[in-house]
Amino acid sequence: MLVDHALELPLHWRMPRLEARWFIDVYEKNKDKNPIILELAILDYNIVQSIHQEDLRYVSTWWEELGLGKRFNFARDRLMENFLWSAGMIIAPEDGKSRIFHTMVNALITDIDDVYDVYGTLDELELFTDVVERWDINEIHRLPDYMKIYYHALYNSVNEMAFDTLKEQGIDVIPFLKKLWTDLCKAYLVEAKWYYTGYTPTLQEYIDNAWISVGGSLMLAHSYLVTDHITEEGLHNIQENYSDIIYGSSLIIRLTNDLGTSPHELKRGDIPKSVQCYMYESGVSEEEEAREHIRKLIDATWKKINEDQMAKLPFSRKFIEICKNIARVSLLMYQNGKETKDRVLSLFVHPISLPK
Repeated sequence: MLVDHALELPLHWRMPRLEARWFIDVYEKNKDKNPIILELAILDYNIVQSIHQEDLRYVSTWWEELGLGKRFNFARDRLMENFLWSAGMIIAPEDGKSRIFHTMVNALITDIDDVYDVYGTLDELELFTDVVERWDINEIHRLPDYMKIYYHALYNSVNEMAFDTLKEQGIDVIPFLKKLWTDLCKAYLVEAKWYYTGYTPTLQEYIDNAWISVGGSLMLAHSYLVTDHITEEGLHNIQENYSDIIYGSSLIIRLTNDLGTSPHELKRGDIPKSVQCYMYESGVSEEEEAREHIRKLIDATWKKINEDQMAKLPFSRKFIEICKNIARVSLLMYQNGKETKDRVLSLFVHPISLPK
């Protein structure tokens, strides 16, 4: 069983909390189990679950008050999935504030992504991108009404997060966050232009844009602000060229997402993904051959991440582990997306019963 489990997906690619649940279930069936160790593991799991439930109550209230999920039916209302990403990335029980902070960011990314993907016209998207880059609330009058709501939500939420960072660490990160959100919106806009013109990029051209548009670099940059001691070197490393380990983790998210992209999603309004770009560029006719090429890219990127974590980086070990965890969550999410509901229930809803 353990061998089959590892062959399905390498153990160091797996999400730690779900692995804990899996190993508890396996160990419980072991005839030679130590009942004290088993009980301790179950108690620990259930205690952490109760902490996650407190985090969820807070972000659910925030999301309800923000009102984006109820107001716009074209956007994905996936707060639980957003929180799953956060809990998978930031696993220390005491880091609830970081999980909450990150879930808010992820929810905003998801909704704004949908504006670019399925709703906004190209002219509207160019205008929204320009207003985000200016980061001036007085520019909001230029936007159509539905975009005003999104811009208000983004502007107020990010400024509030920046204010918390200023209070706690004494550093003004508004210029830092403004650039990161602008980079994301510009990457979304590039993809929107590709879609409207019917352009199929080369694989490298696609990757150069898509590792940003997937949102991983933005999520990790926000995580840096609340899980690490901020340094000017660290901010500069992210803001100017993005650290290699952030690039690698973001690329894995993008490529695993692409492997999980369905024909329905492509028809919905998505541009050709890495699989289709590789097929178009190389002349490969079999999709499975192209998918195997993307799997090899994922494997090579993981090896590079393992090398990068040994290099001298201006980040704590904790933040480096978060960078690896976000890649692990992506492999979980897109390995079999149909199981997402079961994973959410096992992690956040259903406690493990103590053996009688």
